[in-house]
Amino acid sequence: MGELNRMTIAGARDALAAGEITAADLAMSCLTAIDAADGLNAYAHKTPTLALDQAREADRRIRAGGAPALCGIPLGIKDLFCTKGVPSQAASNILKGFRPEYESTVTAKLFEAGAVMLGKLNMDEFAMGSSNETSCYGNAVNPWRRAGDKAALTPGGSSGGSAAAVAADLCLAATGTDTGGSIRQPAAFTGIVGIKPTYGRVSRWGIVAFASSLDQAGPMTKTVRDAAIMLGAMCGHDPKDSTSADLPVPDFEGMLTGDIRGKRIGIPREYRMDGMPDEIEALWKRGTGMMRDAGAEIVDISLPHTKYALPAYYVVAPAEASSNLARYDGVRFGHRARLAQGDGITEMYEKTRAEGFGPEVQRRVMIGTYVLSAGFYDAYYNRARKVRALIKRDFEQVFAAGIDAILTPATPSAAFGLGEMADADPVAMYLNDVFTVTVNLAGLPGIAVPAGLDRQGLPLGLQLIGRPWEEGDLLNHAYVLERAAGFVSKPEKWW
Repeated sequence: MGELNRMTIAGARDALAAGEITAADLAMSCLTAIDAADGLNAYAHKTPTLALDQAREADRRIRAGGAPALCGIPLGIKDLFCTKGVPSQAASNILKGFRPEYESTVTAKLFEAGAVMLGKLNMDEFAMGSSNETSCYGNAVNPWRRAGDKAALTPGGSSGGSAAAVAADLCLAATGTDTGGSIRQPAAFTGIVGIKPTYGRVSRWGIVAFASSLDQAGPMTKTVRDAAIMLGAMCGHDPKDSTSADLPVPDFEGMLTGDIRGKRIGIPREYRMDGMPDEIEALWKRGTGMMRDAGAEIVDISLPHTKYALPAYYVVAPAEASSNLARYDGVRFGHRARLAQGDGITEMYEKTRAEGFGPEVQRRVMIGTYVLSAGFYDAYYNRARKVRALIKRDFEQVFAAGIDAILTPATPSAAFGLGEMADADPVAMYLNDVFTVTVNLAGLPGIAVPAGLDRQGLPLGLQLIGRPWEEGDLLNHAYVLERAAGFVSKPEKWW
């Protein structure tokens, strides 16, 4: 059947059920591809022994009959998810050597469904970044390259290793997390599908926290159907997470009818920003035409507080990060600095954090501490919270007016070169999240779908934003867009 690692979840599921392939062969195909792709630096920790043990168990379950859809499917797991007995560092030196004694709820659910873990994937340190250049493991590299150019490109961030691994067929799918676009932006940069579910749909327990009111885990896959299959396995109420929603999990795959006739698609005028590249504007226009041709009604809408989203996000997220990262002090786990004679606990905290946290994490912790300080709390953090409420209300009013989904660009550009923005003003890097942060601030589901190539041969994505808790409907809209766009391009193998 050719290279098994190039299969989709749906295709592999059907082949496994029919006895045409085995989970062990599927896992071995991926492991072989991983070993040949060190130039991408997508995997931070490989787990071949565990993968083959899980694959053999999956084969046993499949032979016994009644195996779940993900049984035997090899996945990559972002390094933000705690995995029992396997290094889980959040790509930070401060957690070097940390091997949890417990399993995150998401990975536990995936393993219960029979999924196979190939290893832990590279990412930005503590999920803080848009280019995977803040990782203690070094840069993950996009498998795509500009036509006629060998310059290494970013796979996006923070789920850059996940995106690179899926795009390069180093796994059939991967887990990602999205705090301000960290699933959708790298998905768009690498020509894959990435969905951020409604806040509370997927448990956050056992996922290293960045900003607790914004973080949400989701699947990164080769197709929309695969996203529906994997999301169904990841969702569900978790009493260990106080923000987890006690709602039934629909059959997301069964909701992929391909029929959106009569649906109303909103096009927000505020997303037409000054300086938007012509290719992004043209892609958005083509996507709008695709939805119209599928029978949807296109409606111009207004989300008036969009222009305040980025500044509000970069107050709220660092504030929560500074609180969450206070636990990394060198006392209980992770890295502890070597102390000089006479050093006390204050010096231990200072030296440990200076050595363990990278520059971007330090920057955000300092910003967060500043905006939460007594003299500035009302001026910054409290004001950002009020702006967040207004952004959420914008979406509520649009959906109350009968809009079923909102179509926007996923990113303001195609993937850029590694190092091209690293030394620039950090705000320039933060602008990569301009189309995605509103979704996190409002707690809504959003999905990135590959929809075309730019003039340099790099993938471009479109984003669909859905109603809260209606991921099934959102996935169906994405399914229509995916089929209409007909994106089948793959990066030319150079690694």
